[in-house]
Amino acid sequence: MIHKFIKHSLVAMSLVIGISSCDKTEYSFGNITSPSNLTLTAVVAGADAANPSGNGSGAVTITATASNVLNYKVDFGDGKVQMLPSGTIQYKYTMPGVNEFTISVNAVGTAGVVSTISKKIKVFVAFEIPAAILQNLTGGASKKWMCDKDADGHFGVGPNDGFAPIWYAAGANSRAADGFYDDEITFAKDANNQITMDVDNKGNTFVLGAAVGFYGLTGAEGQFPIMSKGVKKLSFMNATSASTPANSTRIEFSVPGNGLVCIGMGSTNYEILSLTATTMNLRTIGKDGLAWYQKLKVKP
Repeated sequence: MIHKFIKHSLVAMSLVIGISSCDKTEYSFGNITSPSNLTLTAVVAGADAANPSGNGSGAVTITATASNVLNYKVDFGDGKVQMLPSGTIQYKYTMPGVNEFTISVNAVGTAGVVSTISKKIKVFVAFEIPAAILQNLTGGASKKWMCDKDADGHFGVGPNDGFAPIWYAAGANSRAADGFYDDEITFAKDANNQITMDVDNKGNTFVLGAAVGFYGLTGAEGQFPIMSKGVKKLSFMNATSASTPANSTRIEFSVPGNGLVCIGMGSTNYEILSLTATTMNLRTIGKDGLAWYQKLKVKP
């Protein structure tokens, strides 16, 4: 009797399971509508006619709008992606220099349907100048420098794989006839800790023979009436040479335009080998491929 009851129960359960397995629950997404009227704006902080790539902060206000959208997937073009339900963010780029990025936005609608838009922007990100460099170079505001004519090696040259003027180092006050002892170089910082430079060469600049053509001139080594006045915004970066912390600060700066600091060497980039509150030692690779050196001091 018990055996027969169990047998009948198993049959009944099989029927129930069979019937249940035939029932299917159907789901619906409703109306599937693609996002429409998608727009994208990207406003670079501080961008204007004089600074088209911004003020160096790297900040960009990105705004995406669309109809029938649930979320926005934003690719900032620098390897980072973020979901933005609001479609708005103030994003900060960090790669130093002026770089171009492509911002891509996927507007996500119901059932995951996507509309896409993209925009290219150029953003200037200023190198974060070490505090000690900033303070010693500008005094926290503005500081005037000149050739350290009383120091041995205030002007010199050596091989481009070295970091000292081992081939020639001018003795104290030995280059007075070249006219660069009275040049004044003013370094100043602004509210964003960007540094500018203004060179007053008193009307003439001493130019190395190999660098004369670099400045659009002709003739032999000597003094030339090169216009040097005018505030120039400097670009700072980590040194690109093979120097070490033992022989350099490992910081260099680039001078726009003719690149003059004091002596015309046919270069625009200068590595700061050493810097105190009153003295500075610069190294640059001249037009001739050699390493040239200048020592500066704060104007008394």
